Amino acid sequence: MSPVSRRKKTKPVFLGGVQIGGEAPVVVQSMTSSDTRDVSATVGQIRELEDVGCEIVRVAVPDEAAAAAIHDIKDQIHIPLIADIHFNHQLALLAMRHGADGVRINPGNIPPDGIRKIVRLAGENSKVIRIGINAGSLEKEIAGRYGGPTAGALVESALRNIRLLEDMGFDAIKLSLKSSDVATTIDAYRLISEQTDYPLHLGVTEAGTLVQAAIKSSIGIGILLYEGIGDTIRVSVTGRPDQEIGVAYGILRALNIRNIGPDIISCPTCGRCEIDLAGLVGKVEEELKGMKTPLKIALMGCVVNGPGEAAEADIGIAGGRGVGMLFKKGKIVNKIREEEFVPVLMKEIRKMVNDR
Repeated sequence: MSPVSRRKKTKPVFLGGVQIGGEAPVVVQSMTSSDTRDVSATVGQIRELEDVGCEIVRVAVPDEAAAAAIHDIKDQIHIPLIADIHFNHQLALLAMRHGADGVRINPGNIPPDGIRKIVRLAGENSKVIRIGINAGSLEKEIAGRYGGPTAGALVESALRNIRLLEDMGFDAIKLSLKSSDVATTIDAYRLISEQTDYPLHLGVTEAGTLVQAAIKSSIGIGILLYEGIGDTIRVSVTGRPDQEIGVAYGILRALNIRNIGPDIISCPTCGRCEIDLAGLVGKVEEELKGMKTPLKIALMGCVVNGPGEAAEADIGIAGGRGVGMLFKKGKIVNKIREEEFVPVLMKEIRKMVNDR
């Protein structure tokens, strides 16, 4: 059974124009690293994220100026925006009034009266609330009883906060239960998935720089998605936010959950390789940045690995000393010089995209 067919059907919520849960595809989101008060920088970063396929964006709201900036930011972007709020419920109210499509809060660090005000305004204006449970900000009383931020502790906190919002008549909820420990993250999401039908936002928090984040997220997010758990995902990277999107879609493609964008197959190289394969892959990846059409592209260092071992690729190059073979679906179509690899390949790819 594929991850798509075994995926748990959760209660749908609507964030702006994007459906989360139900039978909607798994949604990819990210978070800006810019100062939200700097409208130009934040809009620029969000547009870069849009260009590479980000479908929801979250911004930090540390003060009233950041909340007010959302008004101008929203006017210049095309994807739903979530305001990230801690401690001060007034910032959540301001963010929603200035156009945020939803808010991410940890109800455990906001007084009940503030939560009631957030819930009332969100309900009146069709906003979504994400209950964001983090191992690092778990209620001390719960952490004490469990001996730390265990999976069970994260789930108890989530259920307590769900009941809090439900008791106020609110159910446009999505959940996250994040830890920097991959195993804890997996266990927490498995447990909460058995106890609630609210849509789940997956992520391993504080995952590190690109390589470490890709490893931890591929394991943590990938295992859960394979088991049918999860409705939105974020790969947390210390660095440029746009780097998160490629990893996220790579996870979804690897599991055959969403077939979006190019899938580049490249060999690890060995002593037979006589071209700069790493440089070639880097150039092709840069050229293909933001492409949404699904294509399988093989870049091989010698004729041993291509086209034979890459016969399923839509198009590819198998390199030799200063030359290479351009092939499609395992059949050689042309012999080209190494300096022509990128321009010739991109010309053929653009033609294939247009034909589709």
